[in-house]
Amino acid sequence: MAKRQVYMDHNATTPLHPEVKKVMIKALEDFGNPSSLHAFGRHTRKLVEEARENVATFLGAKAEEIIFVGSGTEANNTVLSIFACPSKKCNFHGKAAAEIVTTSIEHPCILEAAKCLEDRGFKVLYLSVDRYGKVNIEQLKDMMKDNVGLVSVMMANNEIGTIQDVKTIADIVHKKGVLFHTDAVQAVGKIPINVRDLDVDFLTLSAHKIYGPKGIGALYIKKGIPFCPLIRGGHQEQGRRAGTENTLGIIGLGEAVQMREKEMKEEEKRLLKFKAVLRKGIEDNIKDISFNGHPTDCLASTLNVSFEGAEGEAILLYLDLEGIAVSTGSACASGSLDPSHVLLATGISAERAHGSIRFSMGRENTMQDVEYVIDKLPEVIRRIRGMSTAYTKKVRKQ
Repeated sequence: MAKRQVYMDHNATTPLHPEVKKVMIKALEDFGNPSSLHAFGRHTRKLVEEARENVATFLGAKAEEIIFVGSGTEANNTVLSIFACPSKKCNFHGKAAAEIVTTSIEHPCILEAAKCLEDRGFKVLYLSVDRYGKVNIEQLKDMMKDNVGLVSVMMANNEIGTIQDVKTIADIVHKKGVLFHTDAVQAVGKIPINVRDLDVDFLTLSAHKIYGPKGIGALYIKKGIPFCPLIRGGHQEQGRRAGTENTLGIIGLGEAVQMREKEMKEEEKRLLKFKAVLRKGIEDNIKDISFNGHPTDCLASTLNVSFEGAEGEAILLYLDLEGIAVSTGSACASGSLDPSHVLLATGISAERAHGSIRFSMGRENTMQDVEYVIDKLPEVIRRIRGMSTAYTKKVRKQ
């Protein structure tokens, strides 16, 4: 009998929503270049602008404040590149800014872009987090000096699911006349977001995290905020991102946010229930475990667990043999043998970080999926721990 297939790696990527797939298949016939003035081009331009309006409405923004980019990574790199732009019109409100503030638990695309800025002579300050992954607010206040030009804080962490108080952070930052960016790739479509209410200057999102296609993302840029293109060339995206638009991806993203608007609220309730059952099932059936991330200010979809005496990659592979897909952390860092920088930043040991697994659920998961994981996981952990000399010695001493 074929094994049950359970996908619990939605923070890495999501399957296409059926409705998104429908509109994208239909749009395969719409090949016109949206920059062309003839009927073919005008028709495609109309579809692109409808999608832009959908994204803007979903975020509480204006259509002209949304630009389409190739990914969340590109959007994040775009924002940080503005900081280093030599143009006088991108001088961050007249500030002689030479410093940027971010956190120790950001996605690799933020951290690597920040390192690049350091190589170019800028100073980067890193906010610490507590054991749950919450940003140190008092430290942020202390860092808000006159030479800081930009603060970038992830809204919801991709590995542990902790949600930051972005509104409070933005208020602190703006009182010092500093610009604020939030990487909301993991938050958009999972929790309500209104850019006006949050008062952010830049916000990043990605389609493939919300049941849309890969290769397309969006960047919100508050009207009047300094901007410098990362990709230069043609006049596309109001002159802010050159290159012929990925019309198929844009149309898919436009439909994806509409589906999120319809389904997000009920899905969150369902996933919170699944998460509670999964957590209790693990607690009741497996000893020597610990949970990572904030107990309440956390995405409903995400549960990160450390298993003492068991290597995370081994757990992943054994679960895969049972038809269960999970992650050891960020998919973008899966090629690294280093322990998760996010977990280390919360103060846990490298050993415990290496034994961590992320379960991230989505719209197609069922309670039967959760029960299947609870049924299979204890035996997987038992087998792996049985091969750990250090763990078996510890158990014998107890």
